[in-house]
Formats: sequence, structure tokens, C-alpha cells
Amino acid sequence: MDFLQRLARALDRPLFPWKKLIIGFSVAQYCFEEFLSLRQYQVLKNTKPPKVLEQEVSAEVYNKSQEYGRAKAKFGFVKGLWGQIQNVAFIHYDVLPKLWSWTGDLLLRFAPARFTGEISHSIVFVLSFILIQQALSLPANIYHTFVLEEKFGFNKQTPKLFITDMIKSNLLAFVFAPPILAGFLSIVKKTGNQFVTYLWLFTAAIQMFMITVYPIVILPLFNKLSPLQEGKLKTETETLAKKLSFPLHELFVIDGSKRSAHSNAYFFGLPWKKHIVIYDTLIEKSKEEEVVAVLAHELGHWSLGHTTRLFGISQLHVFYIFTLFSVFINNNSLYADFGFIKEHPIIIGFILFSDALAPMDTVIKLLMNIMSRRFEFQADAFARNLGYKAELASSLIKLQVQNLSTMEADWMYASYHFSHPILSERLKALEWTASEKVSDEKTETSGVEKASGREL
Repeated sequence: MDFLQRLARALDRPLFPWKKLIIGFSVAQYCFEEFLSLRQYQVLKNTKPPKVLEQEVSAEVYNKSQEYGRAKAKFGFVKGLWGQIQNVAFIHYDVLPKLWSWTGDLLLRFAPARFTGEISHSIVFVLSFILIQQALSLPANIYHTFVLEEKFGFNKQTPKLFITDMIKSNLLAFVFAPPILAGFLSIVKKTGNQFVTYLWLFTAAIQMFMITVYPIVILPLFNKLSPLQEGKLKTETETLAKKLSFPLHELFVIDGSKRSAHSNAYFFGLPWKKHIVIYDTLIEKSKEEEVVAVLAHELGHWSLGHTTRLFGISQLHVFYIFTLFSVFINNNSLYADFGFIKEHPIIIGFILFSDALAPMDTVIKLLMNIMSRRFEFQADAFARNLGYKAELASSLIKLQVQNLSTMEADWMYASYHFSHPILSERLKALEWTASEKVSDEKTETSGVEKASGREL
């Protein structure tokens, strides 16, 4: 604690250029990530598939995959530039103090006196900030869904569903954000400099609460979960779960096809009560034994303790963030440089601290991706040792072809961005060799996207 106090005093110097420093961090990170994207874009210009996929992927499919990758990369360039312009503009034009002042005036005019304190003010500020950010990102989201994904046959959303999802998301934010923010701010205000442990425990409790509430309240608002029908797939999945002592409670099929051709399988739940969810698109595009192989990979993460370790690491990360926040929370120079001379709102301090923390989070992201890729290899090996080597390899190849997924990657770009190894690396690790062509290139394209559990 003495070290943290000395660090806090060292950083709290008059006229310390916090604004320039944070803008500099932001621009440097943006330039680095764009440099990596340019390296990857050169790889996406290749016209010949990797050697391991030469028998599986025709030139036509490979070129279409490369075209899809280039289209996403170009979109990423524009979106990244727009995001960087927003970030710099928000800082340069003092948007935070102006929005704080405006939301405070709003409360004074329309809210009862007991709702004009810092906690109520912070809640209104955060909800307003969310709406502004959503409005600024809306054009990009519309383009991505209805132009880019539509062009390559992935989008299944209608404008009505898109708008409905957006309204539901906002309603959830307005329901859950106020009590969570109120709890967060109350703990900091009441416990003073000792808030770190209390805030960490509060966050862990919120996470457990959300894990419980998600399948009951949140998920049904967006998707329909149906019990997996009796048959070979259900029988083999239950047998696999029993063999691994996986605490399977229910098997569900989710109607992911109403939004996208993307597919996935994941599990969620408390340690003693787990639910497996399989996308209807995955069942439609794969053989039953291939779906079981995918689930063997997913259950491998659980059996090998990956999910527990990741949860533990995330808790350490949260504790580390709150510990560093305790250094910045009373930093007068940080607040002053961003236009908060008389007031030092806790939520503003946390936002500014998060911006200052960005370079360190970049390093943590890199390390987490390295560990995640290691876990993926281990889960693949787990499924292989259960006897699903061929089935897992064929499912990976099919998904690669159906998804038009990136088949090659620049090593620097992959190290920084990819939480999963590329297909050629996974097939090599599985010691897989093609005996016959397993992909069906006439199959309608589908994709894999991250859901609320681990992805394949």
C-alpha cells in the first residue's frame, strides 16, 4: 500500500499533461493496430490456399474467402478511423465535462431533490453516454449487417428484428445499469481508500448473478431455446457428458438462424448445473458425429479446467484494475486537465483511468490471446484422445469453408488479435491428413461467432 500511495503522489503533479498523454496513447495504439491490419491485408491478397487445405478448398472458394476477408478489413479500416476521430474529439472538445454539466442541469430541472446527488447524476450521465455512443456507431452497424454480411450471404436479420434487438438492449441497460452503478459508487463512497476488496467482491457477485439470470431473463428476449429432440445426437451428447462427469442439466437448440447463418455451440451455467446450447445452423450443416466432436472440444475446456482458470484470471484482472484505480481516484491533476476543477465524480475518474490504462490492457490482451490459443490446442487434443480426431478435423474444415473464414494470417496480426489458432495450425496439431474430401462447397455459407460461452 505504501508503494501505491507513493505512486499516487508521483502522478498527482500540477499541470501534468494527462490529456496529451491519453491522446498520445490512443493514437499510438490506433497506428499500431492499423499497421497490423495492413500486414494482414497483404496476406488476404494471396490467391493460393495453404498446402494443408489444397485438397479441401477450391480456388473459387478460397478467393471468395479472401474477398470476404478484404471486405471486412476495409470496413475495419473505416470503422477504426471513425472510432479514433470520436475518441480524440471527445477529449479535445471536453465532451465529458459538458455532458456531465448537461445531465446535472437535467436532474436539477426535472428530478426530485433526493435524486440530484452524485449517484443519480452518474447514472443519468452513463445512460446518456451509452445512447450517444450507440447513435454514433449505428451507421457502421447497419452497414455491417445489411450490406457487408448481406453481400456474402450471412445476414438473416430483418430491419424490424434489428430495431427490436436494439430497443431490447437499451431497455436491459436501463434496467441493470442503475442498480449496478449505484452499488459500485456507494461502495467507493462508503469505504474510502479501502474500496478495492469490497468492490472486487461486489463485481464477483454481479457476475454470478448475471450467469444465473442470463438464461432465464436475458436470452429468451432475443432467441428461442428449444429442448434438443430425442435421437442420436442427444443420446451421444448425454453419454459424453456422463463419461466426463459434466453436470449437464439441459440440452438446448437455439434459433440462431433468424439473425445470421453463423453457427456455434457453447455451454453456460453454475458449476453444479450446466446447459449446453447448439445453434440450429450447426446441426443443419454438420453430421451428428461432427456436432458431438465440437461438443467434445467444448467440454474439453471444462474438463481441463480452462473455464475455471479463465474465471480466476478474470478475477485477478478485475482486482488489479481496482487496485490501480485506487491510485487515480483522488488524482487532482487528472480531473483538472479534463475540465473537472471543482467536482471529482467517481465515475468520471474511472472512465479517465480506463483511458490511461489502455496501453497496459493491450499487453494483457496479447498475453490472454497466447494463453487462449494454447487452451484451444489442448481442447482439440482432448477431443482427439476421446476418439474424435477425424470428426473434429472434418467439422473444422467444413466450418472454415462454410464461413469463408480467414485461412491464412500474418503472424504479428494473429498474435495480437486471434484468440484461436488458424485452421492449418489446428489440423497440424491434430496430426490430420486428408484421406478424402470432407467439405461440401455447394453448402450454403455459415459462420462461427462468439456467444455467451466459449466458442469453437
